[in-house]
Amino acid sequence: MATDTPSSEPPRRPAPRTPARALLPQVLPALVIGVGASLLFLAIEWLSEELKDVLWDTLPDALDIGGFSALWTIVMLTATGIVVGLVVWKVPGHAGGDPAEGGLDSAPVAPMVVPGLLLAGTLTLAGGVSLGPENPIIVANGALAYWLGRKAAPSVPGAAWVALASAATVGALFGTPVAAALVISEALARRTGEGQGSLWDRLFAPLMAAGAGAMTTTLLAHPSFDLSLPPLPEPGWGDLLASMVVATAAALFGLLCCYGLPYVHRAFRRLKHPMLMLPAGGLVLGLLGVLGGSLTLFKGLDEMKELTANIGGWSSGDLAKMAVVKLAALLVAASCGFVGGRIFPAVFIGCAFGMLAQALVPEIHPAVAISSGVLGVLLATTRQGWLSLFVAAVLASSPTMLSLLCLASLPAWLVVTGRPQLELDESGAPLR
Repeated sequence: MATDTPSSEPPRRPAPRTPARALLPQVLPALVIGVGASLLFLAIEWLSEELKDVLWDTLPDALDIGGFSALWTIVMLTATGIVVGLVVWKVPGHAGGDPAEGGLDSAPVAPMVVPGLLLAGTLTLAGGVSLGPENPIIVANGALAYWLGRKAAPSVPGAAWVALASAATVGALFGTPVAAALVISEALARRTGEGQGSLWDRLFAPLMAAGAGAMTTTLLAHPSFDLSLPPLPEPGWGDLLASMVVATAAALFGLLCCYGLPYVHRAFRRLKHPMLMLPAGGLVLGLLGVLGGSLTLFKGLDEMKELTANIGGWSSGDLAKMAVVKLAALLVAASCGFVGGRIFPAVFIGCAFGMLAQALVPEIHPAVAISSGVLGVLLATTRQGWLSLFVAAVLASSPTMLSLLCLASLPAWLVVTGRPQLELDESGAPLR
């Protein structure tokens, strides 16, 4: 007589959606956010450049004053501190709070914060402050994408919209989606176990947004990070040793800024009001600009190209002065409340440091010295390994440099890992 016995086979689960069917609906939102993020970035860049021309060329010419004279430099940086202080004090949202406590992956802010944040960032860029555009643009795009995305598709997690906006903005900033993929992969590695799917499934939509942002920037603005450095034909053991030494020394130099941040930040916070902190910071930056010269002003990308156009023409004293002044300017700007990013000023610092190393030891190839210097300073100030390696390799524009930089990043990383970062928590203590 037959009897029913329980089956030994486990119950069948419903078949999951195919990866393509799950990923295809993400294409259109990623493209829209990518193009929108790039257009906002380009608009702020254009507006800041136009205002910069007025403030540093048209106005001083009309007053018959040298645009980069000591007097005008001090007046302009102090005035920039005053107007940015007014924005932080009076505009709704106060430009997003203390910039020293914000990184590239900050939580989304309310939409009402965005106008003041972008206004403060534009004035900072145009006024000559040693900060870049990346932080305010990423925060603004993240806030807008989060707000619009939650309205259009409430079922989609808010973090997904922020990730798309961040990837799109990084792609637009560097004119390539590769940098965004590297930054996001580091963020995903820090959140192991969240979500399902392979790395490339999780990178699909952000990479699409980054590609759209990068192509929009490339088609409209034609950005270039090529410094036209002499190519390195075939790296040897001497090049490897030089790269490791320069990158490690540059990382130690960059850590000075990280260790100094809480102390300088605390000194400015004692003034207790943006209309005191920012004008005081602007005055200090003006004095530093007079000491270091016009190349140590602004975010540093155009100034870096001018610096490297004359390799061998700068004395070691000039290069050391520019590296130290730019490092001090970044530290002051990040401490007193100016709105802006730290990547581009850090690249200038690394470039000047690498050129100093090459001036002291002429046997070091310029591409090796400059790329390794940028790698070390970026590792110290951003703690983004892949991004640091990518930027250093792009500046050299030489495939043979990549293997050297990969190996040079290892001792430099040992120097910076676990050390204070160029970012503070809410109590004013450095992140590690």
